[in-house]
Amino acid sequence: MKILYLDCLSGISGDMSVGALCDLGVKPEEINAALACHNLGKEFHAHYGREQRQHIEGVKFDVHAHNHDHSHSHEHRHTQEPGHTHEHEHSHCEGHPHHDEPHQHGEHSHEHSHDTHVHGRSFREIYELLTKSELSPFVKTHAISIFQRIAIAEGKIHGMSPEEVTFHEVGAIDSIVDIVGVCAGIEALKVGKIVASSLFEGSGSIQCAHGSFPLPAPATLEILKGIELRQIAEPYEFITPTGAGILAEFVSEFGPMPALRIEKIGYGIGTRKLPTRPNVLRAILGEAAGNHSEETDEIVQIETNIDDLSPEILGYAMEKLLAEGALDVFTTPTGMKKSRAGFLLTVLCEEGKRELMEEIIFRETSAFGLRKSVMQRSKLTREIREVSTPWGPVSVKLGHRNGQLVQVSPEFEACKKVAQSAGVAISEVYRTAIAALQM
Repeated sequence: MKILYLDCLSGISGDMSVGALCDLGVKPEEINAALACHNLGKEFHAHYGREQRQHIEGVKFDVHAHNHDHSHSHEHRHTQEPGHTHEHEHSHCEGHPHHDEPHQHGEHSHEHSHDTHVHGRSFREIYELLTKSELSPFVKTHAISIFQRIAIAEGKIHGMSPEEVTFHEVGAIDSIVDIVGVCAGIEALKVGKIVASSLFEGSGSIQCAHGSFPLPAPATLEILKGIELRQIAEPYEFITPTGAGILAEFVSEFGPMPALRIEKIGYGIGTRKLPTRPNVLRAILGEAAGNHSEETDEIVQIETNIDDLSPEILGYAMEKLLAEGALDVFTTPTGMKKSRAGFLLTVLCEEGKRELMEEIIFRETSAFGLRKSVMQRSKLTREIREVSTPWGPVSVKLGHRNGQLVQVSPEFEACKKVAQSAGVAISEVYRTAIAALQM
């Protein structure tokens, strides 16, 4: 199983996460393709550059938001020296999710008060923007979920509904780009599990519209509720609300790096230049170490019998479960009491996803109760390899046991896309992909 380990040695933010994923090998074109799926294209452009922090080189990701006067100047993230903790678009205490990296403009720190933000985007508006986009189901579902986590946290802190939470216009663009970019990058890596290092936050303070407030930032603290967090004696903010949302959404475990056969290492460069540590997010991609003949793990099986639900609604629930990270979802026809025909709904997931899966089942189906069991699972060691065909590249899934190749399966969606584009039979694409693998 592919595992992504996020080493938050200097915290985490949205832009650092995108940079780390790109340094691991996610192509900017893959990120840009996702960013082109909504109608913000004229409002920003993304920049991928290589920079160093204390001699550690990686990818620095920036969002350049176009000014509304359509001039050639841009508002974007600026490099900040230690000691400046102001955030770009607004204060943390104003009820707005904040920008991932602080900045200084010349020698002046700009503060934007809540009252001046007359053109902000509410969470409801961002939700509608993403819902109507052509993003993949994975990216759309997780991007909306991260925004929802931030909006719920901000709404709770400031006594408003999540729908009322407003993102400053430039900040909303930055946040949308960062969050969509991260989701697209994770989808591109095709990892089975994400683990992060233990988290820490600085012990300084942040400037709010009504004065200073001690770290951790209220929204960050709310989002990370239930996750272990400690403070260190450094006066900087290390984890932004966007970074916290990414961790809460994707990470199933926090702690030391698990045993991995390491394949790639990437560094996402942060804006601050810290005096005590390189301001980078280190991402490590590898294969879970263990028995080379097969992989074993524990999964949770959730079951419920349903006989009073429309097949269309049941299908919607199954799609949502898969989009939220279920390993598999399937139904089995069954006879139920009172001679009713029904279905046994079965969901397989990792333990870290169990509560989310239960929540979706209860909300989206007519189930009143669920049965759960922990099961041992044995798997072939999996590998994704891209092969060339006369009509374009196709991804092929390989299964190994005892070091020998025992299963070969071209990815259906890749074959479908190539077949439709070239006007050939999908079976021919399948055969050609397998033949190309054997060459």
